Amino acid sequence: MQRRVEQALLKPLAEKEKERSRFSRARLPPRERRVRVTEATTTRDASGREYVAFSVDVRFGDQWQENDIVGCAYPQSGALFVKRGDEYRPADILLGKNTDPAPAVCVPARPRS
Repeated sequence: MQRRVEQALLKPLAEKEKERSRFSRARLPPRERRVRVTEATTTRDASGREYVAFSVDVRFGDQWQENDIVGCAYPQSGALFVKRGDEYRPADILLGKNTDPAPAVCVPARPRS
């Protein structure tokens, strides 16, 4: 899953950041990014689909900042979602695409009582 996040999210994000103007007021890109899978096992959402939670840490200088990007990946479909505020959106939002919130993704199913 780590490789999927690197190929589908981090690599295109780095390419997009190379194209940015040097006069931009946007945050400077980090020197390095790393993906961490934050759960050892897959979890099922309310729809019964399995997902894996991940986090992307960044390094600007010598210190790593954890959880710069938080999201989840669905192994069967390969779909990636990132958290923005209280909502999860398709990871394409980080690449400048306008996406709507994705309801009921990356949220564990409630146990039946």
